[in-house]
Amino acid sequence: MRSSTRPGATIAIPRTVVALGFVSLFMDLSSEIIHALLPLFLTATLGASVVVVGVIDGIAEATASISKIFSGYVSDRIGRRKPLILLGYGMAALTKPLFAIAQSAGLVLGARFADRIGKGLRGAPRDALVADVTPEAIRGRAFGLRQSMDTIGAFLGPLLAIGLMLLFRNDMRAVFWVAVIPAVMSAMIVLVWVREPADHGAGTARMPLRMRDIGQFDFGFWAVVGTGVIFTLARFSEAFLVLKASESGLAVAFAPLVFVAMNLIYSTGAYPAGILSDRVPAKVLLRWGLLCLVAADALLAFGSTLPLVFCGVALWGAHMALTQGLLAKLVTDRSPGRLRGTAFGLFNLATGIAMLVASVVAGLLWDRLGSAATFMAGGAFGLLALMLSFWGKDPTV
Repeated sequence: MRSSTRPGATIAIPRTVVALGFVSLFMDLSSEIIHALLPLFLTATLGASVVVVGVIDGIAEATASISKIFSGYVSDRIGRRKPLILLGYGMAALTKPLFAIAQSAGLVLGARFADRIGKGLRGAPRDALVADVTPEAIRGRAFGLRQSMDTIGAFLGPLLAIGLMLLFRNDMRAVFWVAVIPAVMSAMIVLVWVREPADHGAGTARMPLRMRDIGQFDFGFWAVVGTGVIFTLARFSEAFLVLKASESGLAVAFAPLVFVAMNLIYSTGAYPAGILSDRVPAKVLLRWGLLCLVAADALLAFGSTLPLVFCGVALWGAHMALTQGLLAKLVTDRSPGRLRGTAFGLFNLATGIAMLVASVVAGLLWDRLGSAATFMAGGAFGLLALMLSFWGKDPTV
């Protein structure tokens, strides 16, 4: 009798992956309480321009990405992931009070800068650890689960922010203080429950890792990097989604609903998309993700009512669900096992620089030509990426 069990269907997701999922959930819960309000805090409370919002977000994300290349390389070099993961989450937790006491855009930039260094320190080693402990047959499912739990926190954070804004009568600083609690919980989970494979210990003999080992990355890996860069140019900082909703009439207290809507779609779609990425060609999911992004940009560019804006936000979340876990899986599949941390670092360096460029350009377009120009430019890059996905023979792009 023929078995109907699908490959990988009976393999359990490792406990460390689940623990990292909860770590991501609590840190994103904390971060999104703050980030859902930060664009309006900067513009309405501190008097910053939209360009400054774009610059702060772009510098912050680029900082995280540049940090990832060093943390990824170091984690490969020493054969340890957890110390860098713990340092990164601990550092992020320590930065949260700075948002509550900020009296200028400069301090917000400093807080975001330090927070994103923490993200950079943990990001590449964390993704490499997921790959290290997960069997190849279920890697897409494992990355999808971690991404989904991460996004559940990003969905719950804005909801909690709305409740706290109503409770504290629009006192954003009081809301920021509450965000410190889940950040500390996240770091504690890393300390207590995250485990590395036994062969990552200090007593294990490892070949020295040199910078010239980067030459081991082949065309398939660099194609993934190029795909990620074009995606990022098309999807600048989500802060602009909040500003668009505010421009369309959304009250300040309900501004976090933008992230609620986006992350509801993202969190519910990431895990199924991860399972699907183990079974269908990468190009299929990438193209569907790009179509969602282009449609989102069109609605956000030309929609002036809140229902249309929220439809665009939902499609933005759908494109994230279809592509973000998939890109992490492709980085793993297209890199040597001993260079996984470095691979994630290189990928995030390239996409971080693209995020800086995209966010600064988006802010300049908004200030000089209006919000429609910002989203039209994003849609144009999305269409470019879609066209490039039909070019070449590599199944990645």
